[in-house]
Amino acid sequence: MDPYLTSDDLYFWDQGNFLKSYEKFGGHLTGDGAWFAVWAPNADSVHVVGDFNGWDPQAHPMRRTGNCWEAFVSGARPGQRYKFHIRRGSFAADKTDPFAFRVEPAEPDGNSVTGLSSILSDLTYPWRDATWMNRPAGAATRQQPMSVYEVHLGSWRHKGPFESLNYRDLAEPLADYTEQMGFTHVELLPVAEHAYYASWGYQVLGFFAATHRFGTPQDLMYLIDTLHQRGIGVLLDWVPAHFATDPQGLVFFDGSTLYEYNDPLMRHHPDWGTCVFDYGKPGVRNFLLSNALFWLDKYHMDGLRVDAVASMLYRDYSREEWHPNQFGGRENLEAIDLLKATNEAVYSHFPRAVTIAEESTAFPKVSAPTYEEGLGFMYKWNLGWMHDLLKFVGEDPVHRKYHQSRLTFSFHYAFSEHYVLPFSHDEVVHGKGSLWQRMPGDDWQKAANLRLLLGHQFGHPGKKLLFMGSEFGQRDEWNHDAELDWDLLKHGLHTGIARWVTDLNALYRDCAALWSDESDNWSWIGEHADDGTLAYERINGDERLIAVLNLTPVPRTNRRVGVPLNGWWRERLNSDAICYGGSGWGNMGGAEAAPVPWDDRPFSVVLTLPPLSILFFERES
Repeated sequence: MDPYLTSDDLYFWDQGNFLKSYEKFGGHLTGDGAWFAVWAPNADSVHVVGDFNGWDPQAHPMRRTGNCWEAFVSGARPGQRYKFHIRRGSFAADKTDPFAFRVEPAEPDGNSVTGLSSILSDLTYPWRDATWMNRPAGAATRQQPMSVYEVHLGSWRHKGPFESLNYRDLAEPLADYTEQMGFTHVELLPVAEHAYYASWGYQVLGFFAATHRFGTPQDLMYLIDTLHQRGIGVLLDWVPAHFATDPQGLVFFDGSTLYEYNDPLMRHHPDWGTCVFDYGKPGVRNFLLSNALFWLDKYHMDGLRVDAVASMLYRDYSREEWHPNQFGGRENLEAIDLLKATNEAVYSHFPRAVTIAEESTAFPKVSAPTYEEGLGFMYKWNLGWMHDLLKFVGEDPVHRKYHQSRLTFSFHYAFSEHYVLPFSHDEVVHGKGSLWQRMPGDDWQKAANLRLLLGHQFGHPGKKLLFMGSEFGQRDEWNHDAELDWDLLKHGLHTGIARWVTDLNALYRDCAALWSDESDNWSWIGEHADDGTLAYERINGDERLIAVLNLTPVPRTNRRVGVPLNGWWRERLNSDAICYGGSGWGNMGGAEAAPVPWDDRPFSVVLTLPPLSILFFERES
């Protein structure tokens, strides 16, 4: 038969620029069979084995074409399982297709031979989200509200003991709940196939396959489609920093260190026990660039949250021994180039998408475009803000005045990048406790402190992200084997927190002053560490919103706060309101500004500040 991989395909593959290689590599059904293609440059021979040939390792040899192999199997049908039987010298292994669209469980019916087999599948689906897909996004999100609900699909809600809902069963309840709570986006923890469930999807085996645990590829598409039709964006947690070491997967794929580093000091990630991609190889570059585009293309994802970027940027990340780059530095130049190329490819092919870096260091210009020598991400997680704030709020209020700089320091760099403010799954695992558990005091004080924490998240410059359960004060640390403790919503303090988050989302979406994240959209009003109060202003043209915080359990009465304009300042939200589980202190709807200069402002209002509270005031025109 004529070659399946054209000379252009092979050229772009060898150049590391075959950006949609998932359209050719892997297993692709035709009218009378299926074509298979795989990258295995160091193999002596490759055969396709599967249900269509009784798993005979000699039945369907593949022919070498350049650094790749191809074969046509007549009569292959949808749903049939297959692997690549690869030989190199004394090495022989049956490998899962790196580009497979579906992968079966590790040991179906106890059969370890066929476990983790690839499954011939197409990705056709009757999408009904055209209205959503035509909405302005991408760079436009910088001037739009973005409040993200982070979800682990296996533990959000169960239909029986230890039995998760599938993609389709999740669609309507998750859309209803997200819409009810007012979030603009859902972020899914990794849904690419992973054999080890307790890795939460971060130890990926099948990068192009939606995990079998919750249904078929079309079932996942239905979930995304449903969210889109309800006006909710979907972000995917994407994992290009490392891969699982299951022997059926990418590790030692063709009898050589093909996808991973040959350098033993760089090959394994010491924190996670996984293998690290060798980003300098054109084939690895093709694989990861294509994978990023694949989820945006075939699954209509609205963006990628890129996991563990810091571990990619530095060769010495978590390592005691390491080899420097060609210039003697610690930067991983190949990974930096891959990240830049990924962002350029994403915004070239899918300009309405967003990319978000989970990056914890001071690496410069993470969210600056590549033509300005940046990494090219749209946003960067503000992990410094998160760590400082949680340490501060975790202090006994009596001692907070000695640590208030932890709360205020972030304002000094709030506009150095385009930030997302995350309270993610990482903050409620590994013995850290839930956000509720990390708050000091009795239950009433824990709830008040949590409302204060979340209120400041929405007042502070930056997009918002909240892990599931935190929006109603989940008491226990997150357990991936159990569903959220929804019964807590029968108790007043927890229903109050949920209502508080709902109203914060409503205020956030309603007030452009809260989501316009440029340096002239924020102004410091005043800080009084001795009595634990502070205030700041959010600005958008004539729209002015003031946040006032009382970080102590002591009410502050007759407290004068400077404001920029005269007139009536309406109390938009008060975290101490009775409907949120508070004590009911407040300002009877607002306060009239007087021509008394205060806090470097020409006018001021006299307020009552409830205990452990944040209040938002908006000037009425």
